[in-house]
Amino acid sequence: MKSKSGRVAFTALLAALALALSFLEGLLPPLPMMPPGAKLGLSNLATMYAAGSLGLPSALFLAVFKGAFTLVTRGGMAGLMSLSGGVISTVVMWLLLKKANASLGVVGVCGALAHNAAQLCAAYFLTSTSVLFYVPFLLVFGVLTGLLTGLVLKLTLKPLERLQKYLGP
Repeated sequence: MKSKSGRVAFTALLAALALALSFLEGLLPPLPMMPPGAKLGLSNLATMYAAGSLGLPSALFLAVFKGAFTLVTRGGMAGLMSLSGGVISTVVMWLLLKKANASLGVVGVCGALAHNAAQLCAAYFLTSTSVLFYVPFLLVFGVLTGLLTGLVLKLTLKPLERLQKYLGP
């Protein structure tokens, strides 16, 4: 995107999309057999797209913005978990997209697993070793939700690219 104002506008739209997806995801009933607190991670679509199309600084802005919003709306522990998972997964997704030219499915899975790993590390240091019980569940659900996120991004890639083109010459 050549226009700085277009880049800012598009980043703001992605931030709004991430918050809207997070809100909608919160309205969904918990899926059977998912560990408590586990989510589909649909708001990561915006971050994953930004990592591939706008670059690491814009993608990290979205991850920090989502973490700050979670901090304000759900409290310190939730904000810390969102921030730790979001920042680590964003860096992993950016590396895979820009340096390894990985498919969106691989990027989604690795991003979800990195997000889960960072949150588990934060929870481990803040609570107790009992959080390690979640590892097998989070591995399985990380792969499934990561594949879903990669697929949804692949399906929405064309409209996002058209919008990005429209906002910046």
